[in-house]
Amino acid sequence: MDAAGHPHRRALLTGGLVAVAAALTGCSSNGAPKSAPKSADAAPKATTAPPAPRPTTAKEAFARLMDGNKRWVNGNLQHPDRDPTRRELVAQSQEPYGVVLSCIDSRVPPELLFDTGLGDLYVLRTGAQTVGPVVTGSVEYGPMTSGTPLIVVLGHQRCGAVESSYKAMREDEALPGNLNAIAEALRPAYERTIKRPGADPVDTMARNQARMTAADLRTNKDLAPLVKKRSLAVVSAYYSLDTGKVEVLTGAP
Repeated sequence: MDAAGHPHRRALLTGGLVAVAAALTGCSSNGAPKSAPKSADAAPKATTAPPAPRPTTAKEAFARLMDGNKRWVNGNLQHPDRDPTRRELVAQSQEPYGVVLSCIDSRVPPELLFDTGLGDLYVLRTGAQTVGPVVTGSVEYGPMTSGTPLIVVLGHQRCGAVESSYKAMREDEALPGNLNAIAEALRPAYERTIKRPGADPVDTMARNQARMTAADLRTNKDLAPLVKKRSLAVVSAYYSLDTGKVEVLTGAP
């Protein structure tokens, strides 16, 4: 028997068709379309803070970095200068307001711990901030070509390069491969440390390395004139892995 001859089957068919039609058209009782419910798991869109004017003095640049580090410590990040508009803005030219020389350690990314973005910083990373002519020239690039007013040499807590170098020199053993070159570059900091090792000689050596590297940059023949006329500051600092805080050691403008 067909549906027309069976009232119960006809009622089921009619009700089913009505339900399907309502689902397909999304109609409410008054005929207005219903919006799809938002998923509770939908990820919010990434947002960035509006671009701020570029700092032009060492004091302004230093304050910008330290404010960013406070946000990193507190978790109130702005993620500035990290969107397609910023990418397009700096695609043809750049004017970073700071240079950061830090360690290669994966837990010490300067752009994150200072809450900065694309085009804000020149960043150089070597084992324990060790330097040579190429690294020094790279640090000098911003201040000498585009007026970058700030250099930060950033040591950090539990530095593996410092620890292995300290042990190798204390025990008069060579490190494998080119790692020994890092230890030799750290020898001045080691020699200062063994005179006054403190409670934790490795930590003392990490701080000494940051201070000494900053002092060498501050007084080199190319950067010293900029420092003298106060268009450049060279700061040594120390990053705590435990707290996320950057501690200034020397040279704050």
